Amino acid sequence: MNLSMDWIDCLAAAGHDAVHWSRVGAANATDDAIIGWARDHGQIVITNDLDVGTLLAMSGAAKPSVVQLRTDTTLSARIGPLVVQALARAEAELHSGAILTIEAERLRLRALDFTRKE
Repeated sequence: MNLSMDWIDCLAAAGHDAVHWSRVGAANATDDAIIGWARDHGQIVITNDLDVGTLLAMSGAAKPSVVQLRTDTTLSARIGPLVVQALARAEAELHSGAILTIEAERLRLRALDFTRKE
């Protein structure tokens, strides 16, 4: 909910299946509800809300993967190419379960813990 609908077109143009939360869930849904829906539907959560990645990491769950945007802007027109490139570079890890943090100057990738609950 915290990113523009413009991201759908940006991601779709790069070949990604993307859906905005406003099309599938309530605007006041909790982060846990969004995480649960993404896990159940095989989706990756892209957000600039750092709480989502923290909740997922603390839960011990292996999925869904989360992409966190930590940039000055979240406009797809400005950072879309950076995000698309980062998704391509981390594709295997994101399919397995990971938290990808995208900053203007660097990427950080952390695998989720598979030894705990899925």
